[in-house]
Amino acid sequence: MGLTTGDDGGVLPGPAAPAQGWQAPSSVERGLYEAKARGDWPAYYDLVARADLYMMQSRAYVDANPGNTRFHPYWNPQTGTMCLAVYTGGMLPPPVADPVYNSYDLGWFAETWEQNDPPYLVVNPGSPCEGVLPAGPEGRALWQHHSASVEEPGLARDTVHTLETGGPRSGAVAFGLAAGAHINVRNGKFWNAMAYHGSGYRIEKNTLERWWSVTTREQWQRMQELLLSAGMVSEVWEFVLQLRRTMALDFAGPVDVEHWREAAAKVVRRRIEAATEPLLTPDGVTRGHTVSPAELEGQVTGVQRLIGRIARYEARFRADGLLPEGGFVRSVEAWDYGRASGMARWGLAARFCSLQEAEAAVVRAGRLVQLNYRSWEAFSAAYILGRCLHFDEEEFGEWYETALATHRALTTDPASPWLTLPWS
Repeated sequence: MGLTTGDDGGVLPGPAAPAQGWQAPSSVERGLYEAKARGDWPAYYDLVARADLYMMQSRAYVDANPGNTRFHPYWNPQTGTMCLAVYTGGMLPPPVADPVYNSYDLGWFAETWEQNDPPYLVVNPGSPCEGVLPAGPEGRALWQHHSASVEEPGLARDTVHTLETGGPRSGAVAFGLAAGAHINVRNGKFWNAMAYHGSGYRIEKNTLERWWSVTTREQWQRMQELLLSAGMVSEVWEFVLQLRRTMALDFAGPVDVEHWREAAAKVVRRRIEAATEPLLTPDGVTRGHTVSPAELEGQVTGVQRLIGRIARYEARFRADGLLPEGGFVRSVEAWDYGRASGMARWGLAARFCSLQEAEAAVVRAGRLVQLNYRSWEAFSAAYILGRCLHFDEEEFGEWYETALATHRALTTDPASPWLTLPWS
């Protein structure tokens, strides 16, 4: 790569030579390469300013200094100086135990850079989309200028982003990753990144602790298995859905909501009555658990209220195209299977597991989805119902609207794995 003098007196990369046999890993790197090939450096800087920029760090240092970042410059023979390397998401190597990569953005570097830091920031060093960005006062002013209009760096949310190289696009691993696509598309991540860094080591660890109380490998293993066994799904949710499914088979048709409510009340009363009867055991008679009339009616009322919530959600789902006319959700275990696929990648990014362990968990999640659902659309409706029952409180607010937007992206984008991957 040639180097030319820029308007600010710094050194800029020259036009890119043709990249023989090179395929950009994603649209991010392709955009950088094309801007560089045109010599369009304003566009190149705009793309860098919008991208997540990952920087290598010592894992031990990050763990011991959670609020600090250390630069690790390298000697660049092209500039004849020390430089600092950063990478866009598609250029990252597979995660290993050490080192790790944290994510930053160009605006952060502009604010953090000090006088004695290296004179250049190098984006994707050694690749056809490499950019050598001068880091002097005028160079940093340029970084700030291009970053000023960027509200949220990173890939766009509710858009299908695919790794064109470095990520599976067919087969069992790809199917398992597609089971977690609701999460990845919503969060603006590559749906098929098995070698997952996510938002960077530090953020991924913090996110697992804040949302899942997972801080160790052992806790991650327990949570992963719990999700794969649908152990985080409410037993009451599954009880009422299973009851309706059985009734639909018995009556060979749709189940009226009031009939569903009455049947649920009878089953709840029968189960509680059975639990209060004395039980003969080898050690003698054991008394059952006594439930007061008020407690019994409270449980019945709660189950009937839940049925009403589910019926109203499904009516909205049908109106919004999440379910076909007359369709209903048979089980919300999808809520756990989708998150199990996500948990595998989060555990890898936080270094609680190996790439092989994460891949095995992803494949299991995909297989469970195939066994329990008939289509991506059925899986998606079940996933969204579980999400709404857990978070939404029947407000049809952000928890529902964002899931609906993700569903529509995954069912309409020609690049979506839900349209490119066969169901079986």
